[in-house]
Amino acid sequence: MKTILQAILITMVLTVLTGFIYPLAITAAAQLLFHAQANGSLSTNAKGEVVGSTLLAQPFTATKYFWPRPSAANYATVASGASNFGPTNAALAKAIDANRQQFGSDAPVEMLTASASGLDPHISPEAARLQVPRVALARHLDEAKVNALVGQSIERRQLGFLGEERVNVLALNLALDGLK
Repeated sequence: MKTILQAILITMVLTVLTGFIYPLAITAAAQLLFHAQANGSLSTNAKGEVVGSTLLAQPFTATKYFWPRPSAANYATVASGASNFGPTNAALAKAIDANRQQFGSDAPVEMLTASASGLDPHISPEAARLQVPRVALARHLDEAKVNALVGQSIERRQLGFLGEERVNVLALNLALDGLK
């Protein structure tokens, strides 16, 4: 009986420690030290309205906006994932051809194929520059001004050597909206 009571007591103590105290302490630390990230890295427009997260792609389709790379999951977070089409799959070839017609034969590969998660918020600087003429024309802006904005939006490699240079599509589009 003594062993059973000890087991129950240990279970209750560990439940309180690992089920309540530890998660609350971690949540408090995250809110204190990494407030923006702990709340989803949300982006707001000029009016202060939340328009998305810098960590998730959105389906921009208007010609006045830069477009993200294609998404096999239609940018849905619940069903995110790759199409798992192999290189000989007819549906993949059809999707690549459709994207090639939209972006041109010299488009970077990321604009022709969907990402693994379907939610990548970044495109390469080359993919952004490819879209400059369309965006500038739709907004009646000088291409040089839009190109300069792309240049300012390039995020460098982490620590100078990790990953590739990239452009966050949501941040770039918000900066575009902020242009006079």
